[in-house]
Amino acid sequence: MLQIVINVIGIITTVLLSYQIVYALIGLFTRPRRFENGGDHRFAVLVSARNEEAVLAGLLDSLHHQTYPSDKIDLYVVADNCADRTADIARSFGATVLERHDAAHIGKGYALNFLLHYIRSEKGDDFYDGFLVFDADNVVEPNYIEEINKTFSNGYRIVTSYRNSKNFGANWITSGYGIWFLREARSLNHPRMLVGSSCAVSGTGFLFHRDILKMHDGWNFFLLTEDIQFSVASILKGEKIGYCHDAVFYDEQPTSFRQSWNQRLRWARGILQVFGHYSGHLFCGIFRNKYKNRFAHYDLFVTVLPLAAITLFTMLCILANAIEAAVQFGTIGFWNHMMSAVISLVSAYGMFMLMAIVVLLTEWRMIRCSTPRKLLSVFTFPLFMLLWIVVGIIVLFRKVQWVPIQHSVNVSVDEIKNDAPRSE
Repeated sequence: MLQIVINVIGIITTVLLSYQIVYALIGLFTRPRRFENGGDHRFAVLVSARNEEAVLAGLLDSLHHQTYPSDKIDLYVVADNCADRTADIARSFGATVLERHDAAHIGKGYALNFLLHYIRSEKGDDFYDGFLVFDADNVVEPNYIEEINKTFSNGYRIVTSYRNSKNFGANWITSGYGIWFLREARSLNHPRMLVGSSCAVSGTGFLFHRDILKMHDGWNFFLLTEDIQFSVASILKGEKIGYCHDAVFYDEQPTSFRQSWNQRLRWARGILQVFGHYSGHLFCGIFRNKYKNRFAHYDLFVTVLPLAAITLFTMLCILANAIEAAVQFGTIGFWNHMMSAVISLVSAYGMFMLMAIVVLLTEWRMIRCSTPRKLLSVFTFPLFMLLWIVVGIIVLFRKVQWVPIQHSVNVSVDEIKNDAPRSE
């Protein structure tokens, strides 16, 4: 009976995720969708920064060198519970700076809500056509706003973009993040765009229309993964999130295991929160005709599934099955059944290697590091991914709070392309 349960879980999980194989093939063999410019819009750029004096100048400088008309861009920075020169640096670049001090409400969602409330009270609801959101450690290509505006001008009221890494080649952790985000762009959002489904916002580097703010009555997204919450809440209201492949920005990835561990604990807990709040609505949306984009509901439902809990249950079933076999057949019976777990682990390692190979095949020229580092990442990426299982199981039993990630890689777009990052 336990073996039947294990097999059923495996079959159901495989069926649920099989559409991503189609997505990967689309990403591998098709070109991204592109649009012609539909006119200039006025944008507010929103940056939430907490003690980011080491990197903020890089982002603001890259925003000052956009090919988009500068009179159509206003910079806003919320210095969120800062104890350094973040606010002064932002002002030196001509940004409107708000200093926020609230130890009770910590996180990017609260900071963005604070900033947007100020903009709406000062400028009104209709002064800006849209809002661009970045993290302080980002830097953007000179044509970023010009390109994302094209997709925005062609009917997409929320647009996400191409997330690359500043420090892909620093170590196995940064390359793991780098491959994951490149896969998200090329093998998820790009196919979603082509098949007419909805994409999903991932942390930073996205644009939303002023009417989206009205629709949600402000920025009321305060879960630990406010980006996924925003995506799900918007799709539930009938929005279709677009993707702009040519709007490229660079993100700094954590280099230490401890920081990566804390960040992934937060993400894993945040996904559980989103599942608890929205899974029922997403599941119903798959079957209700009143929803325009039912497959997007299915896609997001699978994305927020607590796969770690399913994995833990499967592991317990395998262990129980092995113990039962040991009672009946002795040590040989135990190890024969445990071999199925080993085979599953090896298969998962191979699957993640294949995932990394696909990313390298499609994004080789976009990955800014040496060839040996790129090739090595094929073998280390599975380790990065398998740790997600451990993280996902731990957050089932542990309370997680938002913890800031320290950034130190101060680098320009040109330096990234020349593979010459520097830390300060």
